[in-house]
Amino acid sequence: MTIAITRRRIIELTGAASIAVATAAALRAEGAMPAGTAPVVVAHATPLRIGAVSLVVRDLDRVAAFYRDVIGLAVLERRADGASLGVDGTALLHLVHRPAAPFEAQGSAGLYHTAFLMPTRKDLARWLVHVAANRVRLTGFADHHVSEAVYLDDPEGNGIEVYADRPPERWRWDGAAVTMTTEHLDIDDLVSLTNIRVPDYAAAPSGLRIGHVHLRVGDTDRAAAFYGGLVGLDMTRQRPGAAFMSAGRYHHHLGLNVWQSRGAGPRDRAATGLGWFSLEAASAELLEARRDKLATGGASVISVPGGIETSDPWGTSVRIVPRPA
Repeated sequence: MTIAITRRRIIELTGAASIAVATAAALRAEGAMPAGTAPVVVAHATPLRIGAVSLVVRDLDRVAAFYRDVIGLAVLERRADGASLGVDGTALLHLVHRPAAPFEAQGSAGLYHTAFLMPTRKDLARWLVHVAANRVRLTGFADHHVSEAVYLDDPEGNGIEVYADRPPERWRWDGAAVTMTTEHLDIDDLVSLTNIRVPDYAAAPSGLRIGHVHLRVGDTDRAAAFYGGLVGLDMTRQRPGAAFMSAGRYHHHLGLNVWQSRGAGPRDRAATGLGWFSLEAASAELLEARRDKLATGGASVISVPGGIETSDPWGTSVRIVPRPA
């Protein structure tokens, strides 16, 4: 198929009239005020890293098809009550089918977005041409200094970020704090890496993984105390209404915000949205250390295959599991 993908067409997929308007959408998505490439191993060669995400969905066929056709994940397993999708035989997304589940209430704690990390900047460019060719609705895009990102939603409103990291030697640190901005994404420069007339993104590239998960919480200080003191992540950036945390000086494995959920109470576990997300521990000793810390800190801890599951103060389930060999 030969088509013409232009910068204007990509911008229009965000429903915007200009790149400034589209970037403003990304500013809202990241809660900010206007103000090379890296291998995926940067995010995943850390003591803790994101493993997989589970979503409760009403329309399994539609949601599974979206992640297959738009993100490019392979369907690894399909059952009447759910499906697993991933890359390289590694499951990244587990869909749980509950057709009668109420939709997650607006303003509740839960998932803000799942962020799929492309192995290279060229892969991000190829994907952007793919979604433009297929008229996929985007919600924003931005240059975050540490990365370049595009935003969209799945058919049931679960947020998604697709991004590529810049080389970590280009990240700016002030002690333990990393500089992250929300500025215009240079679409022209990005898509110059690929053929904008002939999309060639048939499937997600080998090495695509979930780089970070961004959560809606009721209080960022309380959330940071849980994910820092008990789960073991380090703060990398704070600003009013948001906090970013990671292991091993990645810019962030976890985002936390109250932009839509300040003061939220416990989540409705019967509703759609985030079922759980997992963190993979680099060693059995680290996993056991987190188990002990959670238990002594008064958090709930239950056993799941190979690891443990706990819940944050709003009932979001977090699994800590061994890193696959």
